[in-house]
Amino acid sequence: MPIRTNRGRAAVYRRLWGWPLRSPRHLAAAIIMFVVVVVALGVLIPRLLDRGPAGQQVAAPPSTSAPGTQVGQLPASGASLPTKEPAPSNSAKAAPPAADAQLVAELWAENWIKPPPNNDVDKWLKQLDEYTTPEFLAQMATIDPRNVPKELTDRVKAVSSTTSSIDFEVPTDLGKVRITTVRAPDGKWRVNSYTKAD
Repeated sequence: MPIRTNRGRAAVYRRLWGWPLRSPRHLAAAIIMFVVVVVALGVLIPRLLDRGPAGQQVAAPPSTSAPGTQVGQLPASGASLPTKEPAPSNSAKAAPPAADAQLVAELWAENWIKPPPNNDVDKWLKQLDEYTTPEFLAQMATIDPRNVPKELTDRVKAVSSTTSSIDFEVPTDLGKVRITTVRAPDGKWRVNSYTKAD
């Protein structure tokens, strides 16, 4: 029979909310049920959200419309957006080493082996900032300047060269190092990595 008075309804609600507080066993059971419901919702909701309508995840065939008119494609304009420095491309064409890339490699090597007073990493990185990509400069922040070579033993020379990247060999008192310069979006060459040469 339906509850028709507010007083009767309140009594029913009081019994429901008061049930967990009747005994420690009731309280433990209520907590366990609450945890089970929360965990079940935490597992089921992401699965339901990930599952879209059938066929939604199938990639659409490439459009043959004119460049710059596809949905999601930037219009062709003179404005350039900030992008990550390009990685050296394996498909780039071989080319003679650019003179400005050679100069950047030499200046980078000279500043690399010249740690500032007290081996201040920030000052050392500031010396290299002009010749290094931002991504590689962030990696170099973990290097202790005291561990780099103290002098160059010969001139920096190009060992392989393409239109977008050039590898240079840097002879030092601790052995040869190979540095890679890449052409940044602004057209300037920057050092993107270095490794110990064989």
